[in-house]
Amino acid sequence: MGNAFACMSRKERRGAAASGVSRSKRMGSARSGRGGAAAAAKLTPAEEELLHRQALAMAIHQHLDAGGSMSRRIDGGGGGGSMSRRIGPGGSASSRRHGNLPDSVANAKAVQIVLENLETKKIVLVHGEGFGAWCWYKTISLLEEAGLDPVALDLTGSGIDHTDANSIATLEDYSKPLMDYLNKLPENEKVVLVAHSCGGASVSYALEHCPKKISKAVFLTATMVKDSQRPFDVFSEELASADVFLQESQFLLYGNGKDKPPTGLRFDKQQIKGLYFNQSPSKDIALATVSMRPIPLAPIMEKLSLTPENYGTVRRYFIQTLDDRMLSPDAQEKLVRDNPPDGIFKIKGGDHCPFFSKPQSLHKILLEIAQIQAPAALFPPGTKAETAGEESANKS
Repeated sequence: MGNAFACMSRKERRGAAASGVSRSKRMGSARSGRGGAAAAAKLTPAEEELLHRQALAMAIHQHLDAGGSMSRRIDGGGGGGSMSRRIGPGGSASSRRHGNLPDSVANAKAVQIVLENLETKKIVLVHGEGFGAWCWYKTISLLEEAGLDPVALDLTGSGIDHTDANSIATLEDYSKPLMDYLNKLPENEKVVLVAHSCGGASVSYALEHCPKKISKAVFLTATMVKDSQRPFDVFSEELASADVFLQESQFLLYGNGKDKPPTGLRFDKQQIKGLYFNQSPSKDIALATVSMRPIPLAPIMEKLSLTPENYGTVRRYFIQTLDDRMLSPDAQEKLVRDNPPDGIFKIKGGDHCPFFSKPQSLHKILLEIAQIQAPAALFPPGTKAETAGEESANKS
């Protein structure tokens, strides 16, 4: 799908955008969407891919008309696809010392970034439930304009990875593309991981199993769980307890038959818009409603095993969204109280998908976090990162 779209001319993209991708309806009751979900399930893979391509063409065409500049490439790797954009250098940002990081609300002030002082330029973007690498298209563009090297991965059964969500039995299976990517990094190379929503479970899993490959982890209104906690538990306030949800939810999928435990989850389009996109532009809602995939249930119902010796050695940062209906601000506050990160940022007016609703605010926060230096003790004597950390400390 991605390579076919990359070959389309701007004129062709206009034609695809004009072909009539429908907008989601406004949110209704939780019980009104069975027909919509059933209709979506009847589409063939080719039809779903065509709709996805048309919606993405429309989104990017409108971005170009607004003054953006994008070229798209798909990197094949590991068990899942990855998406990256190549755009000329430029960019912004101000640094904060790790020990003095306050809670901050993103504002419109530009940020100056010094690339030479970064521990790593590589930012790995991990999508949430039902999404794919496609959801980061604005973030990728902005990060590359700032001179960073973002990569967005499709987890198993997501995006352009056509694994059946009903066949994904464990968090390990679901997170395999991320783990493959980290395991293939050169020995001394590290990355910053950014997780959205239930992608926090995959990033937490990676922190436990590959801590030496990760410089920092950023949880964007995400499931920053504790040891022995299930990702689903984070959403229990909004979706009811796991036991009640598994007994009563009409959005469950039974890939192995109705007489077997549920294997997946699929919200209807009205519910998706109300929970995820209450502040997002209509063009991004259109993209999401034809691109989101069923959610494998097993990974979000699995309890994680996290240890201080592995998970606990990587610096974590949490980005709160203050107009979030999927993971309420109160639920986000509870997450950071129960499992305190190294720093907290807040996006005012952001819904559950700030990569759509507040892309500039999210971008500025990611630049700030990228520039936070590790304590000098973590670097070998005389290294560039250690020297930059000392200079930052002397200026404070």
